[in-house]
Order: sequence, then structure tokens, then C-alpha cells
Amino acid sequence: MFLLYLCLLQVLTGAQHEPGYCSFYEDCGLNPAVEGALIPPRVPCKDYRKAVNVTGDHYELFKSVCPMLAHGEGETLACCSIRQLTALQSSLTLSKAVLIRCPSCADNFAHIHCATTCSPNQSQILKITKTANITQPTGIVKEAVVGYEAYVSTSFSDASFRSCKNVRIPATGGYAIATMCGRYGATLCTPQRWLDFQGDSSNGLAPLDINFKLLPDGQTAGLPPGAVLFAGTALNCNETTPTGGEACSCQDCEQSCPAVPQPPPLPEPFMIGQLDGVLVICIIVFSCILLLLICYVILEYTIHYQKSKGARKVKNTKDQNENEIERKISPKDVTCSDKASLATQEFLGSLFQTWGTIMARYPLIVLPVCLVVVLAFAVGIKDIELTTDPVQLWSAPQSRAMREKAFHDANFDPFYRTNQLILTAPDRPSHYYDSLLFGEQNFNLIIELLELQQKIQAIELWSDELNRTASLKDVCYAPLNPDNPSLTDCAVNSLPQYFQNSMDNLNAKANMTELGVTKEVDWRDHFIYCVNSPLSFKDITALGMSCMADYGGPVFPFLAVGGYENEEYTTAEALILTFSLNNYARTDVKFKVAEEWERRFLEIVQEYQKNPNTNFTFAYMAERSLEDEINRTTAEDIPIFMISYAVIFLYIAVALGEYTSWKRILVDSKFLVGLGGILVVGCSVMASMGFYAWIGFPSSLVILQVVPFLVLAVGADNIFIFVLEYQRDMRRPGEKREEQIGRVLGNVAPSMLLCSLSESVCFFLGALSTMPAVRSFALYAALAVLMDFILQMTAFVALLSLDARRQDANRCEIACCVTVKTPHPSKPNQGVLLPLMKKYYAPALLNPVSRVLVVRSYFTNIVGLNQELAMPSDSYMLDYFAYLYKYFEVGVPTYFITTKGFNFTSEEGINAVCSSVGCDQFSFTQKIRYATEYPESYLAIPASSWVDDYIDWLNPGSKCCRIYTAGPNKDEFCPANESKSSRFMAYHTPLVNSQEFTAALEKARELAHNITMTMRNVTGTSQDFEVFPYTVTYVYYEQYLTIVNEGLFNIGVCLLPTFVVCCILLGMDLRSGFLNLLTIVMITVDTVGVMTLWGIDFNAVSLINLVTAVGISVEFVSHLTRSFALSIQPTKVERAKEATANMGSAVFAGVAMTNLPGIVVLALAKAQLIQIFFFRLNLVITLLGMAHGLIFLPVLLSFLGMLHDY
Repeated sequence: MFLLYLCLLQVLTGAQHEPGYCSFYEDCGLNPAVEGALIPPRVPCKDYRKAVNVTGDHYELFKSVCPMLAHGEGETLACCSIRQLTALQSSLTLSKAVLIRCPSCADNFAHIHCATTCSPNQSQILKITKTANITQPTGIVKEAVVGYEAYVSTSFSDASFRSCKNVRIPATGGYAIATMCGRYGATLCTPQRWLDFQGDSSNGLAPLDINFKLLPDGQTAGLPPGAVLFAGTALNCNETTPTGGEACSCQDCEQSCPAVPQPPPLPEPFMIGQLDGVLVICIIVFSCILLLLICYVILEYTIHYQKSKGARKVKNTKDQNENEIERKISPKDVTCSDKASLATQEFLGSLFQTWGTIMARYPLIVLPVCLVVVLAFAVGIKDIELTTDPVQLWSAPQSRAMREKAFHDANFDPFYRTNQLILTAPDRPSHYYDSLLFGEQNFNLIIELLELQQKIQAIELWSDELNRTASLKDVCYAPLNPDNPSLTDCAVNSLPQYFQNSMDNLNAKANMTELGVTKEVDWRDHFIYCVNSPLSFKDITALGMSCMADYGGPVFPFLAVGGYENEEYTTAEALILTFSLNNYARTDVKFKVAEEWERRFLEIVQEYQKNPNTNFTFAYMAERSLEDEINRTTAEDIPIFMISYAVIFLYIAVALGEYTSWKRILVDSKFLVGLGGILVVGCSVMASMGFYAWIGFPSSLVILQVVPFLVLAVGADNIFIFVLEYQRDMRRPGEKREEQIGRVLGNVAPSMLLCSLSESVCFFLGALSTMPAVRSFALYAALAVLMDFILQMTAFVALLSLDARRQDANRCEIACCVTVKTPHPSKPNQGVLLPLMKKYYAPALLNPVSRVLVVRSYFTNIVGLNQELAMPSDSYMLDYFAYLYKYFEVGVPTYFITTKGFNFTSEEGINAVCSSVGCDQFSFTQKIRYATEYPESYLAIPASSWVDDYIDWLNPGSKCCRIYTAGPNKDEFCPANESKSSRFMAYHTPLVNSQEFTAALEKARELAHNITMTMRNVTGTSQDFEVFPYTVTYVYYEQYLTIVNEGLFNIGVCLLPTFVVCCILLGMDLRSGFLNLLTIVMITVDTVGVMTLWGIDFNAVSLINLVTAVGISVEFVSHLTRSFALSIQPTKVERAKEATANMGSAVFAGVAMTNLPGIVVLALAKAQLIQIFFFRLNLVITLLGMAHGLIFLPVLLSFLGMLHDY
């Protein structure tokens, strides 16, 4: 009776939990509750029955789908029919497509679903919770299972999850688990959430609802009577599968990773004891030099004292009547150096005296001839070519970065043009949204972004180049339809792309029930899902919308939002909107169309920013912005330069005057002479620019700003020396005005020649630089300085002769017809500076105590281009850079590019590149993956690999299409061809400053070289095969890799002629040449030291200024050195005093006081580039040149200068 009761109970309940029994069997049709599924949602029929013995074709299919449950034909029981196996196989296909890279993971994933679908003990491990009646094609209605509860042990579920959690999708660089865990993504995914997503029929993948209950092994609480936990054997990801599948690769399985050697530690700082080693060595070297100097001075003074004591009577300059007697020098005391020096000075003096007399005698002929020559050169300016492209300015055409860029652009399209906005809403408080599916979330994102995006996308403009109206689709980057794109094919990355840029999708709402709770879901639920599953074609909400962008690609969250931590995307503080355009060559007709579209883009954004109703604060940029802003600030700062030149002119005009009497002010002033000097400088610059324009050598805005300033400093110095010498000179009896001018020129022209020739040769040698901007600057400056000297020796001498005629006739300047009766003083005018220096400054500087203090202090005080610096202080680009550094979570993409010579078609070649199962553990892509584990590599995301995609594509299990879907070969098979070049894209970490950009470039090249050397060992690989990294920033920052060596070379070749020319023009006076060189070196070294203290970066712009510093230093130093060498005073101190007073006053008035007023005006410039590299650096150069030339050099010469006996 009891047994009969049990049988009746079994019939009534329909199923029991006992081994060998099924809960459902056979395919019952489509699940009526599931709509819009990616695969047909076929469900089984409820059927409590014994497991069946599978044989024949049934067994073969069973073994291929669920090999882990197969025990041999005739020995295998299962609860699934052939139709069920076919449906299961179809259901597993999509998941296997992303898991197939790791066979053990794919096996474990299939194991779970095979167990619940086909296990012979099916009734024990699950409980049916929901059924539905489905009418069969025969008209019979059957009860189908549309929901059940499965009992799985945590040991199996956890092990299965661990084997899959690190499997990557190479195409995206993300984790496969992120696409299989719904709203939680890879970061928050757990075994429970992973299986819950597999059992959620609303995701378009699961055919029915499965509630997985995960319980620890051995636990029976919560299980129905007779039910047990499924506790199959899960494979570790580093294990092979029973069917022969290999262990997963390192990229997909940490346990498979080999021991990667740690990067070598950073070198320890060089220490000596507890002190900095370099500092200790510098102190020791300084002490040795100081000791040698002291010993030398003591020795020289001892010798000099002995000589002077023995020859005191001979050298007495007065007789017994106290009358001066001529000093006699023994021929044996005159050295070869003295003779050579005297001969050189007499030759140059005589030559320039004759030349000056001729120029002064025929001024009305000289001036027109000079004007014609200048015009002949300057007319070439009409054809001048200004280089404004920063790449062409700072990167040498044959530099590695430029060669790699050319290779990339020739084999792939140039890196697309970026137009970007970064938007925030700081004044609007964030709000919390209690999502039905995702719980409480923080939001401060605003939907208004779509309206702005659509307005930008709708930009239309007339194009003369295309002779029609152009729009975004004509120039946009359309990766999936590049030949004939529509507006929706354009790659636009933004948050609204999660809604396919549809306002209807953004406004969509739906009621949804989850766990018995019904709430409304809207765009926020969809957004939360998409940022965690960007590759999903359908979200899990009742909205059922895709996450893919309207152009067909995914929008990764780090490209759509910014300012979040730990992938908490809903807390993002910024929205990112990016329009990508094709980067056409400048010769392409579409280049101007792209630039015009960007101009309209900037207009719309700026108009939107000015709108008081705008809820965003934002930063923006277009690809053209950098060049636009540099050009704008140059144009805006031209008035500042004009004011600077005007101040300099005013100073020269006033300072050159003699001013002996109020009545003679208009006679003695030198406004026209000062103007003539300025015109000489301007003509020399125009002649230089015109000449190079004639021969087709490009110029740049840097040249227009720096070269006139440099030539003006050099020219003004020579003008002051010449004019002041003329004013201090007394015309000899019977001497004509022209002869006096010629004689004065003969005295000072050799000094002017010394400086100008040194500077010109210096700059010509500087043209050996590999940097285009430095090379062009050096060539323009060299010719300008040379032309300035030539015009000073001709036109300015003639102009001074005319002015001297006017002054001798007591005629007023400007109003030449007006004469003044007050005669010119009979004594020459010494001005203000000369008496002050002669009476006070020189004696104070050169007394014994001061000399020692100066030498000690000067030797003790030898101290050791970010893009935004190119922007004016009010540029919108500065806001963009600030937002970029603050909100972006990844840096620029970087490509690892292969050249021709590697066989991708061989098995060995493929294994050396790929990162899938069976690939070399130290393959191309694996090494990049290893590098991302170390912050010092500056790589954030491993490289996406088309090779791995290709392997997945070839895998029959992936069911991927292998035919062309469009174009002339539509529906034809896609063959594999030989690869001439290939690229693999990774991402850098966020890079903030030039140091990080440079370090990232250096590390990427080190990694690429390592990969290159490994791949060359693959059979059949050409030995010139190479892998190199490329991104758009490398051409800008490569200069920092070589800037130190480049700087040393350029400064070195500039210093060499200053020594050689000085020695030659002083008659092979090696000592004077060395002291001249030493002082210039000290000025340059101290300039670099002050640059460090004042935060001035060492880059190509500062290198140009350092080369300029050498030229200006020559003006401060060489005149004084020559004056000392030619002095006939009996002692070094007296010679130093005379040189300081006579030449030092002219140098101070001509160089220091000419430069300083003009430099101070530059502080008003808007461009940070000018404020830092022109105002600060030129101020430093001028002050240091003045300090060394007028303080240190006289003291140094008083100790170490050569005593000549003429």
C-alpha cells in the first residue's frame, strides 16, 4: 500500500531528485517569453524519465559538444536528444568565440551547461521552477521548461571562474568576462554574477532562465530532498583539456606565465660617503683650480718683482729734472707673439683706416649702392616660405621619428585628426540614482551633450576645392566604411553613442520587474550596463538597446568619460566628445576642407561656451588649434616686439648724443644716426631673409622674432663703440674729417671684425645641427650678422660722415636748415660713463681685495617643450591641456609596427607574434603584455592583435564569417596575403610632461628593439626586419632624447671659432684667446644653471637661445679682451683698468643698456613661449654677460692676461 502511495505521488508531482533520471528531455520549440534573442531560444520539454543510452550519430554529436561527459559509445547515459545537443551547440557558439583562446576555460564553461542539460543525474542537480505550454508543429501542446534552479558546488564554480577571468579579447584589450557578466563588468564580476548572467534570458543569449545556487561542498541545507550539488572536475587554465586542447597562454592565464625577470633597479645615486658624489668631485676640482691659480699668481708676482727690482733704474720714466723720458724696450724682450700681434693690428688698422676714409669721403655714392645691394637681396622675401608646422620645425627630416612616421603614413593612413571636447558641470551637484538592476549609483552626467554633438555633426560648408557643399562625412574617419561613408559611419566617441546618438533612445523608459520589485528603467540603467559591457549588442534591461556606437564600433568608457577612480564610471566628473577626421596630406584637396570643418567646429564650440545658459564648463581643441594659437600669439605679440624695438631705438638715439650744452641739443643729438643704425640692422636681416628665400630655404616665426633681436644687440654694440670712439677722439692738426673717421675706424674696426666674424662663423657652424629650426636659425643669423658688419663698414660709416658734416656746420638734426651759433667745445666729449668707470668703478673693481673676492665668487657660482609653453597665456588650449591631464585615464594610443621581412604565414612566425593558446610565451604581443605590468614601461593596455583575431577567425568553433561583406569581392572568400607591414595598437599611461613623454618613447623603443631581436631569430626572417613604436607625439619629444648631445655639439662648434678667430686677430695670442673662451663658457654654463633654477626647460627653443647667448657673450667679452691685449700700460692691473674704463663703458652702453629696455618690454607678451624663452632667457643672458664681461673678465685679465711689450 505504501509503495502504491509513492508511485501515485511520483505521478502527481511529475519528478523526483534521484540518480539516473532526467527532469526534461527533447527540444520543445522556442521560448515564448524571449524576444529579440541573438540565437534561437530553444527550450526543452518537461519529461521526468530515465537517462537514455546515446549511440551512433547521437553519441558522436554528444562527444563533440560535451566531451567531458562522454564515457564511450554504449557506455554513456544522457538526458539530451540530438535536437537538444544541436541547440546547446548553437547556444555555446557565441560564448566559445570569446573563450576559445583558453581551451580549459571554454571546456569548463561548456561543462556547466552540459551538466545541467545532459547530465544522466540531471534530476538531482536541478529543480524546475517555471514552465510554459508550447504548441508543436503537429498541433500537440507540450509543457516546456522555461526556468529552473541549478545546484552547483562553489569549488567547481570558483575554479571554472578562475580559469576564465583573465581571458582577453585581443581586439579590444579588455577581458572576455566583461562581456559575460552583464552590468558588473570584469572588475566586479564574481562566480555567482557570472553564472547569473548565463541564466538570464533577457540578455539575448540564454534561451531560458536559470537560477544558479552556489553552495559549499557537503552542504545540504537549502537543497530539496534527494538533490545534490554538481561538483564536477574543473580544469585549471594552465592545464590541457582531455580532448587535447593546450594550456592557456600567459595573456589569458596568470598560472601559465613564465618567470619574467624584473626590470633592473634604477641606478643608485653616486655618493661619496654621505655626500653627493658629483658635488664632492666638483668641490675637489674647484679647489685644485683655485690652488693652481693662487700658486700661479704668487709665482708670477715673485718673478715680476725680481725683474722690476733689477731693472727699476732702467725703467725710470723721469730724468733728474722730473721730465718724462721715452721708455726704451730691448729687442730681446719682444717675443714672436708680440711681433705677430703688432703686425696684425697694424695691418688691420691700416686696412680699415683706408677703407673708412674712402667710405666717409663718398657717402652719397656709398649709400645708394648699399641700398641697391640690400634691395637685390631683400626682394627675395616675396617668395619666402614660412614653416609653421611644429613637426617640420623641431624634427629633422631624417630623424628616426620622422622616418618612422613616414613609414607609418605610407603603409597605413596618417594618424587621424583629433577634435575633442572635455566637459564638466562643477556647479551642478551630483545625484544618486537607485537603479533596479544596479543599485544606488552616483550621477553628475548631463544629457545636453547630445544636442551639442548633433549640432557639430550637422556642420556644412562650401568647399571651393570640391566645388560643392561639404560636411563631416567628406572628411571623417570612418573605419568600417571608408570608401563611401554616411554621417552615421563617422567615428564619433562620446557617451551618447551608447544610445546611437538617438534622442528617442535617451528618453526611452520601461517598467521592469526584478526579484519581485517593479521599477522604471531609463538611460541611466543602460549607461551603467554599457560602460561595463561596451561590446554588448543588447543590454539586460527592459529597454533592450545596443551599446555599440552608430558607426558600428564599441565606445570604451575611458574614451567617453573621465575623472573617475577604479573603473567607477558613474562617478565620472567629465564627459569626453571626440570627432576623428582623416589626416590628409597638405597637398590633398581635402586637407583644406578638413581645416575649414575644424574652423567651423571651433566657432560652434566657442559660441556655445559664451552662451550664458550653457550648463557645462569645458575645454576643447581641434587638430589645427596648436598651429592656430602659435600663429595667433605671434601676430598679437608683434606690437610688443615693435614697442621693444622702439624703446631700443629711443635709447640709442638719446644715448649716442654728446649734449655739451642745452643750446646744442638738436645739433649734438644722434636721432638720425640711431635710426640709421636700426635701419642697418633691419636691412641686414631683410637681406639675409631675402637671400635664403631666393634659394628656397624656409624660414620660421622663431627666426622673425629672434634674429632681429640678436643682430640688433650685435649692431648696437658696434655702433656705440664706433660713435663713442669718434666723439672721444680729437681731430689732429691738418686732418680732414674723413681722415679722422677713417683713423677712428682703423682703431675700432678690428675689434668689431673680431666679434662679428666670431659670431658669424659660430652660427654658420651651428647650421650643422640636425634640428631644422636650429639649423635655419643659425644660417639666417650667420648671414645677418655678416651683412650687418658689411653695412656698418659701408653705409653706417657714410651716414656718420654725413652727420659729422652737419654737426661741424652746427646744423640742427631733422631741421637741417637751422643753425646754432654756440660752437662745439674744443675738448672731446667723454660722456658720463667713461669718467665714472675710470675714476670709480675700475679702481674699486681692481683693487687687491676685490680681485680675490671676484675670482672666488665667480668660480664658486658655476651652477648646474611642453606643448603648452607654445600657447599664449589666454589660450583655450591651456584649459584643454589642464583638463586632459586631470580627466583622461589613458594616454595616447601607440602602435608597434613591423616592417617587411617577417613570415606571418608560417606556424613558427604566427607563434612568435600571437598570444593565444599554443603561442610562444615570449612572443611579440606577450612581451607588450608583460610590459604593462610595470609602471616604468608607461604602457597601460596590452596591444590588440589582429593575429589572434585571425586565429580566432580560422577556428571552426568561432563560426565567424570568412567572406567579404562589401566591395567588388562581395561574398568571396577572404584570403590571407603576405604582410608588407603590420601594426598592433596599445595605449600609454596618461603622460603629463615632457619628461614622461620622453621616457615613454625611450621605453617603447627599448621594448620594440627587444622584440625585434627575438623575432629575427625566427626561421626565414630578414635581418633588416624591425619592430618600432609610433604615435603622434614621438616626433615632438624625440628631440629630448638627443637634446643634451645636440646642445653640447652646437655650443661646442660655436665656441671653437670664438677662440680661433680671437687668437688669429690678436696675432696668435693664445692666452688672450683662452681667457676669452673661458669667460664665454662660464656665461653659457651659468645660463644653463639659472635656467634650471628659474624653471626654463632645456629644449630646441632654449638651445636656439643658448647659441644666441654665445653670440651675445662675444660682444660682452671680446671687445674688452682685445682692448686689454693692445693696451701699453706697464702692468696688468693698469691695462685692465684702462680696458674696463674705455671699452667697458662702450660695451655697457652698447650691449647691456641696449638689450635690457627691449627685453623688459617682452614681459608684457601673452605667449608663454616669449615670456619664458625670450624675456626670461634673454634677461638672464644679458645680466650674466654684463656681470662676467664687466666684473669677472677685467679681474681675470689682471691676474692671467698677457703682458705685451710693443
